[in-house]
Amino acid sequence: PETAAALYDAFCDAERADEVLATVLTGADGAFCAGADLKAVAKRDADFSPPVKKHPQQAPMGPTRLLADRDAPEPFASLAKPLIAAIEGHAVAGGLELALMADMRVCSETAIFGVYCRRWGVPLIDGGTLRLPRIVGQGRAMDMILTGRAVDANEALSWGLANRVVKPGEARAAAVALAKEIARFPQACMRADRASAYAGWSLGLDDALKAEARRGAP
Repeated sequence: PETAAALYDAFCDAERADEVLATVLTGADGAFCAGADLKAVAKRDADFSPPVKKHPQQAPMGPTRLLADRDAPEPFASLAKPLIAAIEGHAVAGGLELALMADMRVCSETAIFGVYCRRWGVPLIDGGTLRLPRIVGQGRAMDMILTGRAVDANEALSWGLANRVVKPGEARAAAVALAKEIARFPQACMRADRASAYAGWSLGLDDALKAEARRGAP
Protein backbone atom coordinates (compact mmCIF):
# COMPACT_ATOMS: atom_id res chain seq x y z
CA PRO A 1 0.00 0.00 0.00
CA GLU A 2 2.84 2.42 0.76
CA THR A 3 4.30 1.76 -2.69
CA ALA A 4 0.94 2.42 -4.35
CA ALA A 5 0.62 5.74 -2.54
CA ALA A 6 4.16 6.72 -3.54
CA LEU A 7 3.46 5.76 -7.15
CA TYR A 8 0.35 7.96 -7.15
CA ASP A 9 2.44 10.86 -5.87
CA ALA A 10 5.09 10.25 -8.53
CA PHE A 11 2.54 10.50 -11.33
CA CYS A 12 1.10 13.71 -9.89
CA ASP A 13 4.61 15.15 -9.57
CA ALA A 14 5.29 14.34 -13.23
CA GLU A 15 2.08 16.09 -14.26
CA ARG A 16 3.08 19.22 -12.34
CA ALA A 17 6.59 19.33 -13.79
CA ASP A 18 6.57 21.38 -16.99
CA GLU A 19 9.94 19.96 -18.02
CA VAL A 20 8.50 16.41 -18.09
CA LEU A 21 7.02 15.73 -21.54
CA ALA A 22 6.56 11.95 -21.33
CA THR A 23 6.91 9.27 -18.67
CA VAL A 24 8.14 5.68 -18.54
CA LEU A 25 6.91 3.19 -15.94
CA THR A 26 9.01 0.09 -15.35
CA GLY A 27 9.81 -2.50 -12.73
CA ALA A 28 13.11 -3.92 -11.47
CA ASP A 29 15.06 -7.14 -11.11
CA GLY A 30 13.57 -8.79 -14.16
CA ALA A 31 9.90 -8.14 -13.40
CA PHE A 32 7.39 -5.39 -14.04
CA CYS A 33 4.81 -5.90 -11.27
CA ALA A 34 2.92 -8.83 -9.73
CA GLY A 35 0.11 -6.65 -8.35
CA ALA A 36 -1.09 -5.93 -4.86
CA ASP A 37 0.40 -7.45 -1.72
CA LEU A 38 -2.20 -10.17 -1.13
CA LYS A 39 -1.14 -10.62 2.50
CA ALA A 40 -1.89 -6.94 3.11
CA VAL A 41 -5.22 -7.30 1.30
CA ALA A 42 -6.16 -10.36 3.37
CA LYS A 43 -5.67 -8.42 6.59
CA ARG A 44 -8.31 -5.91 5.50
CA ASP A 45 -11.26 -8.35 5.45
CA ALA A 46 -12.00 -7.99 1.73
CA ASP A 47 -11.84 -4.19 1.89
CA PHE A 48 -10.03 -3.19 -1.30
CA SER A 49 -9.91 0.53 -0.58
CA PRO A 50 -6.31 1.74 -0.25
CA PRO A 51 -5.23 1.76 3.42
CA VAL A 52 -2.67 4.48 2.62
CA LYS A 53 -4.52 7.05 0.54
CA LYS A 54 -3.43 10.53 -0.56
CA HIS A 55 -6.46 11.58 -2.62
CA PRO A 56 -9.99 10.32 -3.46
CA GLN A 57 -8.80 9.51 -6.99
CA GLN A 58 -6.14 7.10 -5.73
CA ALA A 59 -6.77 3.43 -6.52
CA PRO A 60 -5.48 0.28 -4.77
CA MET A 61 -2.53 0.15 -7.19
CA GLY A 62 -2.06 3.92 -6.94
CA PRO A 63 -2.55 5.94 -10.15
CA THR A 64 -4.86 3.66 -12.16
CA ARG A 65 -7.96 5.83 -11.72
CA LEU A 66 -6.28 8.94 -13.06
CA LEU A 67 -7.82 9.90 -16.38
CA ALA A 68 -6.22 10.60 -19.74
CA ASP A 69 -8.03 13.89 -20.26
CA ARG A 70 -6.48 17.12 -18.97
CA ASP A 71 -9.99 18.65 -18.72
CA ALA A 72 -10.64 16.47 -15.66
CA PRO A 73 -10.92 18.26 -12.30
CA GLU A 74 -7.84 19.04 -10.25
CA PRO A 75 -5.79 18.07 -8.35
CA PHE A 76 -4.41 15.97 -11.14
CA ALA A 77 -7.29 13.61 -11.70
CA SER A 78 -5.87 13.44 -15.20
CA LEU A 79 -2.75 12.33 -17.01
CA ALA A 80 -2.10 14.67 -19.92
CA LYS A 81 1.35 13.37 -20.83
CA PRO A 82 2.17 10.22 -22.79
CA LEU A 83 2.95 7.18 -20.67
CA ILE A 84 4.98 4.19 -21.87
CA ALA A 85 5.29 0.96 -19.89
CA ALA A 86 8.64 -0.84 -20.16
CA ILE A 87 7.96 -4.47 -19.32
CA GLU A 88 10.42 -7.19 -18.44
CA GLY A 89 9.06 -10.41 -16.97
CA HIS A 90 5.67 -10.59 -15.30
CA ALA A 91 3.02 -7.89 -15.56
CA VAL A 92 0.16 -9.72 -13.90
CA ALA A 93 -2.94 -9.01 -11.80
CA GLY A 94 -2.66 -5.38 -10.61
CA GLY A 95 0.65 -5.20 -12.47
CA LEU A 96 -1.23 -5.89 -15.69
CA GLU A 97 -3.63 -3.09 -14.77
CA LEU A 98 -0.73 -0.68 -14.30
CA ALA A 99 0.60 -1.70 -17.72
CA LEU A 100 -2.84 -1.11 -19.27
CA MET A 101 -2.72 2.52 -18.08
CA ALA A 102 0.06 3.20 -20.53
CA ASP A 103 -0.48 4.58 -24.02
CA MET A 104 2.06 2.06 -25.30
CA ARG A 105 3.77 -1.02 -23.90
CA VAL A 106 7.37 -1.83 -24.85
CA CYS A 107 8.07 -5.43 -23.85
CA SER A 108 11.09 -7.65 -23.79
CA GLU A 109 10.86 -11.22 -25.00
CA THR A 110 10.57 -12.24 -21.33
CA ALA A 111 7.28 -10.38 -20.78
CA ILE A 112 4.31 -12.31 -19.40
CA PHE A 113 0.84 -10.83 -19.02
CA GLY A 114 -2.02 -12.42 -17.11
CA VAL A 115 -5.00 -11.99 -14.81
CA TYR A 116 -3.26 -14.16 -12.21
CA CYS A 117 -5.49 -12.75 -9.46
CA ARG A 118 -8.18 -15.06 -10.90
CA ARG A 119 -6.48 -17.87 -8.98
CA TRP A 120 -7.10 -16.28 -5.56
CA GLY A 121 -10.53 -14.71 -5.98
CA VAL A 122 -9.15 -11.18 -6.21
CA PRO A 123 -11.02 -8.90 -8.65
CA LEU A 124 -9.74 -6.48 -11.25
CA ILE A 125 -10.53 -3.10 -9.65
CA ASP A 126 -7.76 -0.96 -11.12
CA GLY A 127 -9.28 -0.54 -14.57
CA GLY A 128 -8.50 -3.98 -15.98
CA THR A 129 -12.05 -4.85 -17.01
CA LEU A 130 -12.34 -1.54 -18.85
CA ARG A 131 -8.95 -1.00 -20.46
CA LEU A 132 -8.16 -4.58 -21.49
CA PRO A 133 -11.21 -5.01 -23.81
CA ARG A 134 -10.50 -1.62 -25.39
CA ILE A 135 -6.93 -2.59 -26.16
CA VAL A 136 -7.27 -6.22 -27.29
CA GLY A 137 -11.00 -6.58 -28.00
CA GLN A 138 -13.76 -8.19 -25.98
CA GLY A 139 -13.12 -11.79 -26.99
CA ARG A 140 -9.43 -11.77 -26.23
CA ALA A 141 -10.01 -9.85 -23.02
CA MET A 142 -12.49 -12.49 -21.87
CA ASP A 143 -9.94 -15.19 -22.70
CA MET A 144 -7.56 -13.53 -20.24
CA ILE A 145 -10.12 -12.45 -17.63
CA LEU A 146 -11.94 -15.78 -17.35
CA THR A 147 -9.00 -18.17 -17.60
CA GLY A 148 -6.24 -16.23 -15.84
CA ARG A 149 -3.76 -17.79 -18.27
CA ALA A 150 -0.35 -16.42 -19.20
CA VAL A 151 0.06 -14.43 -22.42
CA ASP A 152 3.65 -14.20 -23.61
CA ALA A 153 5.29 -11.34 -25.49
CA ASN A 154 4.71 -12.72 -28.98
CA GLU A 155 1.02 -13.39 -28.41
CA ALA A 156 0.68 -9.98 -26.76
CA LEU A 157 2.26 -8.36 -29.82
CA SER A 158 -0.14 -10.13 -32.17
CA TRP A 159 -3.06 -8.87 -30.05
CA GLY A 160 -1.85 -5.28 -29.79
CA LEU A 161 -1.32 -5.64 -26.05
CA ALA A 162 2.39 -5.13 -26.71
CA ASN A 163 3.38 -2.35 -29.10
CA ARG A 164 7.06 -3.28 -29.39
CA VAL A 165 9.02 -6.41 -28.47
CA VAL A 166 12.76 -6.14 -27.83
CA LYS A 167 15.52 -8.40 -26.55
CA PRO A 168 15.68 -9.27 -22.83
CA GLY A 169 17.01 -6.43 -20.73
CA GLU A 170 16.33 -3.78 -23.39
CA ALA A 171 12.73 -2.76 -22.62
CA ARG A 172 13.58 0.26 -20.50
CA ALA A 173 16.11 1.70 -22.93
CA ALA A 174 13.72 1.19 -25.85
CA ALA A 175 10.87 2.82 -23.93
CA VAL A 176 13.01 5.83 -22.98
CA ALA A 177 14.08 6.24 -26.61
CA LEU A 178 10.43 6.13 -27.68
CA ALA A 179 9.49 8.68 -25.00
CA LYS A 180 12.21 11.03 -26.24
CA GLU A 181 10.95 10.62 -29.80
CA ILE A 182 7.41 11.54 -28.72
CA ALA A 183 8.69 14.46 -26.63
CA ARG A 184 10.17 16.10 -29.74
CA PHE A 185 6.74 16.68 -31.30
CA PRO A 186 4.74 19.92 -30.84
CA GLN A 187 3.11 19.23 -27.48
CA ALA A 188 -0.23 21.06 -27.55
CA CYS A 189 -1.38 19.29 -30.70
CA MET A 190 -0.16 15.86 -29.64
CA ARG A 191 -1.81 16.09 -26.21
CA ALA A 192 -5.08 17.30 -27.70
CA ASP A 193 -5.20 14.34 -30.09
CA ARG A 194 -4.30 11.92 -27.29
CA ALA A 195 -7.03 13.28 -25.02
CA SER A 196 -9.64 13.11 -27.81
CA ALA A 197 -8.75 9.48 -28.56
CA TYR A 198 -9.47 8.54 -24.93
CA ALA A 199 -12.50 10.79 -24.39
CA GLY A 200 -14.25 9.37 -27.44
CA TRP A 201 -14.83 6.04 -25.67
CA SER A 202 -17.33 7.61 -23.28
CA LEU A 203 -19.13 9.87 -25.80
CA GLY A 204 -21.54 9.38 -28.66
CA LEU A 205 -20.10 10.05 -32.11
CA ASP A 206 -21.65 13.51 -32.45
CA ASP A 207 -20.42 14.67 -29.05
CA ALA A 208 -17.02 13.08 -29.63
CA LEU A 209 -16.58 14.91 -32.94
CA LYS A 210 -17.50 18.22 -31.32
CA ALA A 211 -15.12 17.58 -28.43
CA GLU A 212 -12.34 16.70 -30.87
CA ALA A 213 -12.90 20.00 -32.69
CA ARG A 214 -12.83 21.97 -29.41
CA ARG A 215 -9.52 20.43 -28.41
CA GLY A 216 -7.99 20.75 -31.84
CA ALA A 217 -9.00 24.35 -32.58
CA PRO A 218 -6.37 26.02 -30.36
